[in-house]
Amino acid sequence: MLRQIPIPIAEKTELLHRFRDVCSRVASFCNSKSLKQGVCIHSQIIKLGIQDHLYLNNNLLSLYGKCFGVEHARQFFDEMPRRDVVSWTGILSAYVKEEKHEEALDIFDLMILSGPFPNAFTLSTVLRSCSALGEFSFGKRIHASSIKHGFESNQILGSALIGFYCKFNSSDEACKLFSYMDKSDTISWTTMISSSVQAGKWSQALRLYKDMIESDVSPNEFTFVKLLAASGSLSLNHRKLFHAHMIVLGVEMNLVVKTALFDMYSRYQMMEDAIKISKLTPEYDVLLWTAIISGLAQNFKFKEAVTAFQEMEISGILANKFTYLSMLVACTSILSLDLGRQIHSRVIKTGLEYDVPIGNALVDMYMKCSLTVEDGLRVFTGIESPNIISWTSLIAGFSEHGFQQDSFNSFMEMRAVGEQPNSFTLSIILRACSAIKSLNQTSQLHGFIIKTNADHDIIVGNALVDAYAGSGQVDDAWHVVLYMKQRDAITYTNGYSLACFFSASASLGRTETGKQLHCYSVKSGLSGCISVSNSLVDLYGKCGLLNDARRAFTEINKPDVVSWNGLISGLASNGYVSSALSAFDDMRLTGVKPNSVTFLSVLFTCSHGGLVDLGLQYFYSMREMHDVEPQLDHYVCLVDLLGRAGRLEEAMDA
Repeated sequence: MLRQIPIPIAEKTELLHRFRDVCSRVASFCNSKSLKQGVCIHSQIIKLGIQDHLYLNNNLLSLYGKCFGVEHARQFFDEMPRRDVVSWTGILSAYVKEEKHEEALDIFDLMILSGPFPNAFTLSTVLRSCSALGEFSFGKRIHASSIKHGFESNQILGSALIGFYCKFNSSDEACKLFSYMDKSDTISWTTMISSSVQAGKWSQALRLYKDMIESDVSPNEFTFVKLLAASGSLSLNHRKLFHAHMIVLGVEMNLVVKTALFDMYSRYQMMEDAIKISKLTPEYDVLLWTAIISGLAQNFKFKEAVTAFQEMEISGILANKFTYLSMLVACTSILSLDLGRQIHSRVIKTGLEYDVPIGNALVDMYMKCSLTVEDGLRVFTGIESPNIISWTSLIAGFSEHGFQQDSFNSFMEMRAVGEQPNSFTLSIILRACSAIKSLNQTSQLHGFIIKTNADHDIIVGNALVDAYAGSGQVDDAWHVVLYMKQRDAITYTNGYSLACFFSASASLGRTETGKQLHCYSVKSGLSGCISVSNSLVDLYGKCGLLNDARRAFTEINKPDVVSWNGLISGLASNGYVSSALSAFDDMRLTGVKPNSVTFLSVLFTCSHGGLVDLGLQYFYSMREMHDVEPQLDHYVCLVDLLGRAGRLEEAMDA
C-alpha cells in the first residue's frame, strides 16, 4: 500500500489562496458577462485540477448561460460530474432567459425525475414558462408542490404565483395568495399592483396602492413604474398624485422612473413637463431616448423628434429597433425621403432589415415619401413573411400613387397566400375602387365582405357606401346603408354624410332617390342641418324642380353663401335670368358676401342672357368691390360672354 505523501503547509496555503481567488474571479466574471476573461479563468480551473468542484461549476454554468448562450450552457451542464439544485436552476434560467419555455419545462420534468427537489427560486422560474406557454395546469402543479414543501410563505415564489394567476384572470386565487403573504413586504404589494394593471383592473390597482400606503409599506420605484403604466386609463389627478408621492417619498429618479414619467406625460400631450422630467438628471439610455423620440413623434413634433435622434447619436448611444420605428414614423410624417433613406441604411448596418415591423415601417415610408413605388415594393419583396400590416401598406401605397389596379391585384394576391384582410385593408381597397369608379371590383369586394361577415364592421360599411356612390350607384349605396347593423356619423346620421347622398343624386339626375332622401332627412330630424338644406336646394335646382328648390331655400333659417349659390345656380341653369340676378341682389342686401362660385353663376347668367355690359360690371366688381380674385374659370366665362355678343377683339384682350 502506497503511503500518502503529506503536502507541505506552505503549499496547502498557496493552493487555498489560489482556489479562493479563482472562486472570486469566476463570480465577478459571471456578473460582468465578460466572455473573454471567463474563458481564461476556465482554463486556469482546468490547470489547477479543480474542474470537478461543484461551486465553481455552477458559477461557470451561469457564465456560459449569460455569454455563450443556452446551447453551450447545456453542453457544459451535461458534462458536469455532479449537480445540485443550483445547477438545475441555472440551466433552467438559461432556457427561460432565451424564451425557450418548452425546453425549460422539459428540463424541470427531468430534474424532478433525476435531480434534487427544486427550491422556491426554481419554482418561480418555471412559473414564467408556464405563463408564457399558457400552461395553467402545469402552473397549478407548481403551486401544489410549493404548498407541499412549505414554500407558500416565500415572498419571491408567492409574488410569482400571484403574477401567474393574474395572467390567467384568476384574480380570486391571486387575492387569496396575497392574503397569506407578509404584508410588510414591498415586493408582494408591487406584484399585486402590477398584476392588476396587466389585467386592466385599474380600480383594483388604485385600491391596492391606497391599502399599501395605509399599511405603512413604502412603495419603491418599481411600484410607481407599474402604476404609471396604468396612467393612460386613469385620471389626470391620479397621475399627478403618483408623481407627487414619488417626490415626497424621495424615490430615486433613475432611468427607469424617468422613462416611465416621460412616457406618461407625453401620452397626455404634456410635452413641456415630459422634457423637464428627462432633464432632471444627466443620465440617458436607449430606452429613455426612444421614449423621447416616440413621444415627440406621437405629439406631431416630428422635427424635434429628428433633432432628439441626432442628439442621441452624438452622445454615442446606439438606437434599437423601437428607436428606428419611431424615427421612420417621423420621416413619413414630414415626408423626408432623404432622412428615411439614412435610417434605412442604419437599419441594414444593425442587421434589422429582416425584422417585419421595421420592414412594414419602411414600406409605408417609401410609399408615402417617394415619387415612385419601386423602393417600397423592393422592401416589401424582401420581407420573408409579410403580415397583414405589410400587405396593407403595399396596397395603400399603390392606391396613393394612382395605381389602383395594382392595388386590387395585390389585394387578390394577399388573399391567395392566405392572409385575411382587416377592416382597414378593406376600406383602403374600396377607396381605390371608388377612385377609378370600378363597379365590377366594388361588387366583387362586396361579395367577399358579405361572405366573411365583414359587413358588420362600420368602417367597412362606410367605405362600401362611398365606393358605390363614387361609381354612381346611389341606389346600391343607399341599400348598403339600410342594411348596415351599425352606423355612425360617417355613414349618414350626420348632415354632412346625407348631403353627400344628395350631391350624388343631383349629379346623376336621380330625382326620386333625392326625394326619398329628403323624406328620410325630415324623419330623422336632419332637415334643419344647413349642409342638408343646401344640398336639397342644389338637388332640386339641378333637376329642374325650381318650386321645390325655392321651398327648400325659404326653410333655411339663416342662408349662407352656399345656400344662395345653390339657388342662383339653379335659376340660372334653368333659364330664369332675371330671377337669378334678383337673387344675387337679395344675397348682397342680407349681408352675405359672395365668393368665387357665386360669380361663376352670375357670369354664366349674364352670358346666356345676353347681358354683356352687366356681366362686365360684375366681373370688374369682383376684385374692386368684393375682394374676390378672378380665376381661370371666370376668364373663360368672360370670353364666352364677349364671344356670344360678337365682341371678339375684347374677348382676345380678356
